[in-house]
Amino acid sequence: MPENATEVTAAGIARLAGVGRAAVSNWRRRYADFPQPVGGTGTSPSFALAEVEQWLRDQGKLAEVPLRERVWQAVAGHPAGAGRALIHVGCALLLVRDRPTAWLELAAAPDERMAALLPQAMEHVLTARLGPAADGVHRAGAPEPTGVHTAGAQEPGDDHAAGSRESARVHTESAPESARVHTPTAQDLLPSVPLLRAAAELAAGIGAGQAFEFLLGRQLDANPRQYTLTPPQLAELMVDLAEPPKDADRAAREQPVRSVLDPAAGTGALLRAVGGPATLYAQEADPALAALTALRLALAAEGPRRPADGAHRAAPGPTVRTGDTLRADAFPELAADTVLCHPPFNERNWGHDELAYDPRWEYGLPARTESELAWVQHVLARLRDGGTAVVLMPPAAASRRSGRRIRAGLLRRGALRAVIALPAGAAPPYGIPLHLWILCKPEPGVRPAADLLLADTSDLSGPAPDASAGPGRPPGGKTPGGGRERFDWPAVRSAVLDAWRDRADVEGVSRVVPVIELLDDDVDLAPARHLPRPASGGGASGLGEVRERLTETLRLTAGLVPPAASPAEPAHRPLTTVGELARAGALFLHSGTAVPGSTAAPVLTEHDVLTGAAPTALPPTGQEAPGRAAADDPVLLEPGDVVVPVLGGGTAARVVDAATAGAALGRNLQLLRPDPAAVDPWFLAGFLRGTANHRQASSYASTAARLDARRLQLPRMPLAEQQRYGERFRELAAFEDALRTAGRLGGQLVQGMYDGLTDGTVTPG
Repeated sequence: MPENATEVTAAGIARLAGVGRAAVSNWRRRYADFPQPVGGTGTSPSFALAEVEQWLRDQGKLAEVPLRERVWQAVAGHPAGAGRALIHVGCALLLVRDRPTAWLELAAAPDERMAALLPQAMEHVLTARLGPAADGVHRAGAPEPTGVHTAGAQEPGDDHAAGSRESARVHTESAPESARVHTPTAQDLLPSVPLLRAAAELAAGIGAGQAFEFLLGRQLDANPRQYTLTPPQLAELMVDLAEPPKDADRAAREQPVRSVLDPAAGTGALLRAVGGPATLYAQEADPALAALTALRLALAAEGPRRPADGAHRAAPGPTVRTGDTLRADAFPELAADTVLCHPPFNERNWGHDELAYDPRWEYGLPARTESELAWVQHVLARLRDGGTAVVLMPPAAASRRSGRRIRAGLLRRGALRAVIALPAGAAPPYGIPLHLWILCKPEPGVRPAADLLLADTSDLSGPAPDASAGPGRPPGGKTPGGGRERFDWPAVRSAVLDAWRDRADVEGVSRVVPVIELLDDDVDLAPARHLPRPASGGGASGLGEVRERLTETLRLTAGLVPPAASPAEPAHRPLTTVGELARAGALFLHSGTAVPGSTAAPVLTEHDVLTGAAPTALPPTGQEAPGRAAADDPVLLEPGDVVVPVLGGGTAARVVDAATAGAALGRNLQLLRPDPAAVDPWFLAGFLRGTANHRQASSYASTAARLDARRLQLPRMPLAEQQRYGERFRELAAFEDALRTAGRLGGQLVQGMYDGLTDGTVTPG
């Protein structure tokens, strides 16, 4: 194997072949010619990507590796680490976009010559986009100064890397560092040259910015516990809340350039969502993550302007600094028009002791347990008079007694203008309903606002109800068990923006509360405390309709009860597996990759399969989520397809009907497309749901069971006999759907009666 060849893990092989990890383990045991490990550990070996691809092709398990997968596997298996590889790719993509002619000339050279010439060309575009290298930050070929932590010094995803802000702060000097991206040396770039060529080819198809978004998103997905992410829909909402009204008399290019700061930039999602002319400022504690953020924002900016003389001039790039924002503020003199912030939550070591006399604490010294209120005051200190800030906050910050004095000060001075509760699942941690605080820096001589907007959108967490749900479904279509993949962002966005712009009382959604009412002993600003929740089932007036629907559903359910079972001896039938049927061409297997909002088509999610709901239909977001680039072509469902979840260990299978056809296959789902002349879809789905069948086809090596659909077993039967079983399985599915509907309506009726009896809208008589 060539030195520094790209390596791939078993998980990467499974992704390439569209199978589960258990299938890769089986291949290693069953096939003596399977490629031998070339690295990794005994429990997590790595293999040469080229050898794996060739073996998969020889076995007929891989027709062609998509270019995006090849590039990602090269990033993930880079000998210097995925983080360093992404920095190399980001620098190269800037060159591809801003100086395409120079890139083509370099790409025509042999690898060693190209690696020798790249640093100077990269230095040119990095200086144009991110400014000249600061003193103490090394350029191409220069040794790294001792004690200076520059971008690229450590890798996101490594054991000691970007996931922990605490670790980054231990190594951060008292003064913030420039996040000027370290220009790689020729020696650094030589192993990356094939990767850079492939990345440029990917960029030619989907654009340099989208190519980097895709690769960065894959890196973030591969290390979910090491990053605190801001979903793109939430980032867009926060930007819109802070957006100043546009001047209708000015063209877009004549709109004033505003300054926008994110003091806890993370992966740069908030600044990435900013539209229009803006000067961007960011600070991030981890140097490597700051470098990736700088490249991401530079690639998201508009391309180079070409003046009359034909020379390329890049648009001004972002200003990104590395350092602990609270302890070492990189922008002490900045008075920004807008501040957007998703700060770290529940930090104890934020600098309480050493910052006791900091001038930023205009509203009081935050308690050691109130790091979020320290961030709120830092945000206000970096705003110009009258500027607006939007901060994502944990719900406890609105009601903890240790923060009541600061909350009271914010209210009295008119600095806090709104507290908006989002549904659970809006952002990590996904299990709690986070809040948005909208702040405005008081202007001297202007009377403070006398009220506070409180809004609660927690009932808008599910997608819009489908026709089959009926009128008894709660407003907003909330569905039990809904999660982040069934999040109705358009409904939440509309409710939040309407509440903020109208500042009006809307029953169950928003209320403008006089400040004097909130200045009690607790100064509790949680919206749920001040807004009565709408009654379940649409209130007392809607309970009658819910009851009628429940009665009708129970009547239909009674008619669908299966007949009494006839006992028989266990059958001993010849069996086959899904994998054998796939090899024989009797069915085809596909794995799902789509998420709601990533494609124009509705997406059938794991939740939809488990609950029998319609596919989740969310409009595509204006900004693609990282790792969900348009290059990922979704698998579209056809009538007769059978879909099974691959995680969780439960038994579920869904046959696609005409109403579901055309939807995209979601993540963590496996699609089985049978040939109707050989396999009946209802017969297939029914036998796949057998408990014993699921147990023998599942692996339990990790914290959750994972299903290997190829190992699921079916009895060998003529098509006519299959159809006889399939008809009975179809009847059972209809009965199950009726029970599910009855349970939902019954729950609404019971809770509605409890609510009505307790609030007096329903009498016991």
